[in-house]
Amino acid sequence: MHAHAKTWRLPPGFTRHSWDYEAMFGPRPTWGRWRDGMGLDPSRTKLLARLDAALKRRLESYGKSRDRYGLVHADLRLANLLVEGEATRVIDFDDCGFSWYLYDLGAALSFIEHRPEVPEWVEAWVTGYRRAAPLTQAEEVEIPTFILVRRLLLVAWIGSHAETELAQSQGVPYTEGSCTLAEDYLRKFG
Repeated sequence: MHAHAKTWRLPPGFTRHSWDYEAMFGPRPTWGRWRDGMGLDPSRTKLLARLDAALKRRLESYGKSRDRYGLVHADLRLANLLVEGEATRVIDFDDCGFSWYLYDLGAALSFIEHRPEVPEWVEAWVTGYRRAAPLTQAEEVEIPTFILVRRLLLVAWIGSHAETELAQSQGVPYTEGSCTLAEDYLRKFG
């Protein structure tokens, strides 16, 4: 999909929303404010504010060059894949928009970012991705950034969709787990 997006000429008048820092965490975030997430107290809010600032710095440094930023699925998680034999079909393109290509990896790990198998899954994703497209070491280094971008975005989504079954099933433990992941990320990149 990314190879196609990098070469596809957008038709005149084609528009989709963006999943950049401003759309996710700016003054009018698409999915709500992470500060309204479930179970936030002053210490968790302070920690996630540090994460937010670190993510902003890293994304600005990473940049939006055409080889890194373009049309993505933006919700490429297991629930949106249909597998039949050797064929895999992608569904649910309502979040499709413009973002960093690595954001699709972060989205693929939605709600399971804390699992101990994540490094193994990321390695498998990188190996598979490199069969279809180049992925530089500089890009690979930022994979944790995109995992935490999606995680913080889901803290916002859960808070702004508290009435939904999915949000209720995740709730405060998701915010608590996000804080643990934020601490680990900030030790390395903060």
